[in-house]
Amino acid sequence: MNVKIMLALVLLIAAGAIGVTSFRKTVTPYISFAEARRSSGMVQVNGVLADKNYVMKPAEQFLEFRLKDSQNEILPVRYRGVIPGNFDQAVSVVAIGRYQADHFEADQLLVKCPSKYQAAAERGMKAS
Repeated sequence: MNVKIMLALVLLIAAGAIGVTSFRKTVTPYISFAEARRSSGMVQVNGVLADKNYVMKPAEQFLEFRLKDSQNEILPVRYRGVIPGNFDQAVSVVAIGRYQADHFEADQLLVKCPSKYQAAAERGMKAS
């Protein structure tokens, strides 16, 4: 075989291997609260707000709240960053981060709120 073809194949295989390992490192799996407590890496947990007793300090970009999952397990979450403007209307919350000591330290929050279209549809159904 030609040396150039062999070199190209080796480089192609190396690039593929690097791509696959990089992709695996960026994938953040959804896991249960119990698994999050045992995990040492970056993970995603999702749930609903356990209650409206959360601590929000917009000036300090600090938010502390409790998530509840489908098994009614509670997970304390702390987040430092830009607080989503619609957090108080959240139907569900996805927290991306890692568990530390006694709480989940979130690097990112994804907030799902009721759609304005869903609310309009519900109003339309009540009017009928």
